Amino acid sequence: MPASTEAPTRVGAVSPASATSAAVDSRLTPGGPGYRRMSFALFLAGVATFALLYSTQALLPLISGEFGVAASEASWTVAAATGGLALFVLPMSALSERFGRRTVMTASLAVAVTVGLLVPFAPSLTALVVLRAVQGAALAGLPASATAYLAEEVRPKALVTAIGLFVAGNSVGGMSGRVITGWVAQEWGWRAAVGVIGAIAVACAVAFRLLLPAPKHFVAGSLRPRVLLGTVRAHLGDPLLRRLYAIGALFMTVFGGVYTVIGYRLTEAPFSLPQGIVGSIFLVYLVGTVSASTAGRLVGRLGRRGALYAAGGTTAAGLLLSLAGSLPLVLLGLVLITGGFFAGHAVASSAVSKTATHGRAQASALYQSAYYIGSSAGSTVGALAFHAGGWTGTVGVGLLAVLGVVSITVLGTRAARAEQRLATV
Repeated sequence: MPASTEAPTRVGAVSPASATSAAVDSRLTPGGPGYRRMSFALFLAGVATFALLYSTQALLPLISGEFGVAASEASWTVAAATGGLALFVLPMSALSERFGRRTVMTASLAVAVTVGLLVPFAPSLTALVVLRAVQGAALAGLPASATAYLAEEVRPKALVTAIGLFVAGNSVGGMSGRVITGWVAQEWGWRAAVGVIGAIAVACAVAFRLLLPAPKHFVAGSLRPRVLLGTVRAHLGDPLLRRLYAIGALFMTVFGGVYTVIGYRLTEAPFSLPQGIVGSIFLVYLVGTVSASTAGRLVGRLGRRGALYAAGGTTAAGLLLSLAGSLPLVLLGLVLITGGFFAGHAVASSAVSKTATHGRAQASALYQSAYYIGSSAGSTVGALAFHAGGWTGTVGVGLLAVLGVVSITVLGTRAARAEQRLATV
C-alpha cells in the first residue's frame, strides 16, 4: 500500500479563530466534494473489518466437526477476535491521536488482512484462536479511528448519517462474509471459505487507502501516558458516556449470542439446513444496512432516547419471535433483531462522538471496547446457554441484555428531566 501522506496539523500552527472558521467552512457535507469518496472508503473499511472479524462465525459447526469440540469451545474463534479488538482499541486510538487516523487505519488493515491469509492454514484449534486474537488486535485501529475521523472531517449535522454509513459497511461485511463462507465451505470446506474472505479484505483495504481523502482538521495529540489516562478518566467520569458505553455492550451481547449460535440451531433438527443455506440466512444483515444508514432520520423523529427505546423494543420482539418452531417466523425474528441492533448501535456510537468535546478517539475507543467486550461475552455466554438450555437459553440471555438497555435509557431520561427542572428554577 502507498505510504501515508497524512500531514497532521500541529497545535498553535494557526490562530484559534481562523482554525475554527476553516474547520467549519471546509468540513465534508453530503453532496459536497470528497464526501462520496470518503463515505465509500470508510464503507469498504467497515466491510473488511466485519468480514474478517466474524469470518468463522457461520462456520462454527464445521470447525466443531473438524476439531471434535463443542459449540462453546469453537465459539472462541469469534470471542478471541472480538476480545483482541476490545483490549487493543484504546492503545490504537492513542496512536491515532499522535500519528493520524488515516495512517493508523491503513496499518491496521494491512496487518489484519495479512493474518487473514494465514488463518486457513491453522493446524489446530489453539493456533486458530491465537491467529484470530492477533487479527482482532490489528483491527482495533479501525473503529475508533474511523469515528474520530468522521467527527473531525464531517459537518456536525451530517455526523449521524456519516457514521450510519460506516456502520452499514459493517453490516454488509458481516453479511457477505457469512453468506460467502457458507456456500464456499459447503463445497470446499471452512479453510477455503476463510481464505476467500481474506482475499476480499485485501481488495477492500487497497481501495480504502486509495480513496480516503487526506484529513484537513486533524490536530496531533500527545502519547504521554498521563495525558491519555487523564482523557480516559474524564470520559469515564461522564455519566452520559458511561450509559452509552453500557448500551453498546448490551446490544452487542444480544447480537453476538444470537449469531454465534444460530448456525447450530438451523443445522440441527427440526430445520436440518445445509451449510450454504445457513450462510444465506445472514442476508438479513441487509436490514441492518438500511436501519443503520437511516438512524439519523430516526433520531430526528424520536430523539436519541426515543430511538434507543425503539431499537430495544424491536430487538426484544425479534428474540421472542425467534422462539417459534416455524422457519419463516425464526427468519422474521432475525430480521427484527438485526434491524434493532444496528439502529441502536448507530445511534449510541454517533452520540458518543457528539458528546465528547476532546479526545474523541479515546471516547470512541472506550465505546468500541465496551461494544466488543459485549460481543465476546455474548458469543461465549450465548453458546454456554445454548448448550445448557437450547435456543431458549440463548434468547433468555438476549432478553436480559435488552432489559439492561431499556433500564439504562430510562435512567438517562430521568437524568435529563432532572437537569431541565434545575435549569428552570
